[in-house]
Amino acid sequence: MDAPPFIISSDAINLIAEISSMLERYIIAMEGDAGLKLRKANRIKTIHSSLAIEGNTLSEDEVADIINGKKIVAPIRQVAEVKNAIKVYDAYRSLNPFSEKDLLRAHGIMMEALTDDAGRYRKGGVGVYGEKGLIHMAPPAKMVPQLIGNLMEWLNESKDHLLIRSCVFHYEFEFIHPFSDGNGRMGRLWQSLILGRLNPVFEYVPVENMVFANQENYYNAIYESTKSGQSGPFIDFMLREIRNTIIKYKRIEKVPDKVLDKVPNKTQMMIVRLLMESPRMTSTQLAEKIGISSRGVVKAIQSLKRQGILERVGSNKSGMWKVNSDNNHG
Repeated sequence: MDAPPFIISSDAINLIAEISSMLERYIIAMEGDAGLKLRKANRIKTIHSSLAIEGNTLSEDEVADIINGKKIVAPIRQVAEVKNAIKVYDAYRSLNPFSEKDLLRAHGIMMEALTDDAGRYRKGGVGVYGEKGLIHMAPPAKMVPQLIGNLMEWLNESKDHLLIRSCVFHYEFEFIHPFSDGNGRMGRLWQSLILGRLNPVFEYVPVENMVFANQENYYNAIYESTKSGQSGPFIDFMLREIRNTIIKYKRIEKVPDKVLDKVPNKTQMMIVRLLMESPRMTSTQLAEKIGISSRGVVKAIQSLKRQGILERVGSNKSGMWKVNSDNNHG
């Protein structure tokens, strides 16, 4: 297995630690009704961002109209790009990021009727262009199947952190430029899919949105990596974007450290987190969410009450739970 060349900087190591602890600590705001709205808004943003980077001029509202089945007056190709992107994101959960077959299947959906070779590797040479023009000439077409095969093998077998693997894959994919069209879209989608294996929240906080807001630096990071012959600069850039995005979407209420330090087990910790987010949750709802019996939840709540971490405010029927961050018990 040939590993792609990359150097993990001390910045990258710190960012991985920071991202990992944030994903554990924060309840990312994707649950419940508010989450559903946010997920839908983010799906619209994702599709709009990914296509706008490639020069599609439709607005976010027009993309929303197409998603909602409304007819809009716009260039046929641009509408087709949106419709195809919707189909790909609908298939998101059925796509395996570690499968080359799924990579080709996703490209087939993404580029259907937009290019003659949708779902197949390119047969000609291509240049990789950024904001400043040509970044580099992609490897010859005859090498593409082997290069992607090697990259997929590395993605599957590498022991590196998924955050690192997702960034290296994204950069190497853009370097190889395996398709005649749609490479940018596919590279960003694939990084989102790989990250989704780390935490499902990445389905709704996708890479496309991060890149769209920061295109110039994105292309600079690709350029710097190409210049230095390894993807370190791109890894640093993407990890910073991922961290900043999580900060943007995390819940404001953070369970105070001193509370979590006192919570003896994982079930109780999940209960504390859920009740901080939704203080009116019933034990039945908590049981469903955590995947244990209602009796187990009741026992855990009694223990948390004894420790002074939880208290009931108001009646059993109409009251709510309060998490005490300043208790001196235990």
